[in-house]
Amino acid sequence: MTLSPTPEILVFSDQEELSRQAAEAVVCTLLAARERPRLSLALSGGNTPLGLYRRLAAPPLRDAVPWDRLEVFWSDERAVPPDHPESNFRLARESLLDHVPLTPAQIHRPPVDGAALKAVAIRYAAEIRRVLGGKTPRFDLILLGLGADGHTASLFPGSPALAAADPVAAVEAPAVGGLPRLTFTPVLLNAAHSVFFLAAGPGKAPAVRLALQSRAAPTTCPARIVAPEDGRVRWFLDGDAAALLKPPSE
Repeated sequence: MTLSPTPEILVFSDQEELSRQAAEAVVCTLLAARERPRLSLALSGGNTPLGLYRRLAAPPLRDAVPWDRLEVFWSDERAVPPDHPESNFRLARESLLDHVPLTPAQIHRPPVDGAALKAVAIRYAAEIRRVLGGKTPRFDLILLGLGADGHTASLFPGSPALAAADPVAAVEAPAVGGLPRLTFTPVLLNAAHSVFFLAAGPGKAPAVRLALQSRAAPTTCPARIVAPEDGRVRWFLDGDAAALLKPPSE
């Protein structure tokens, strides 16, 4: 499988510059869609987006975002309470959501604690459809990370969720003792208007090369399955994460 459309690969000197450029691109993407009655953003977890979130939460970018029309979701979440150290919601709340003018009704946390995850996946998909409309809703922007094994969101190598027909799925983490999770599936990811991947650090370099410059199947490198037919995919990388990429001429 090859990625289509061809993703845009943006390489920055360090993670701070990556965060600045990605945050500005988030604002520009939302402003470009401001004629729509509602704007939609799906957040990711991990440490890489923290700098982006903090920049969105502070002037001048905070003052440029049309918060009053923004609906916020999560592309994946671990089955933990909202104040748990491994909660993607907690990370976003502390670094972004507590500092911007969003109402509770605009923040759609996956209700992953205290219920069967398969039922939660069905309810979360229904909530997305209710808010955004359509059988397969189109997010204005979905933020994604990249694992060292090539996973993105909580789509892991070999996961049945890679072939799921539903937009949201309950999955098991492959690592022993890993927490069960909720994740967007390719159905939802590939319907998006825009997808941003963020990856930083030398530990991500092999996965970045596998995702962008290999013929690996999505079952081996799930990030390769993200290829919206009518959308834009951009990769925001620091120099370390991009270190193993071959120049286009090679």
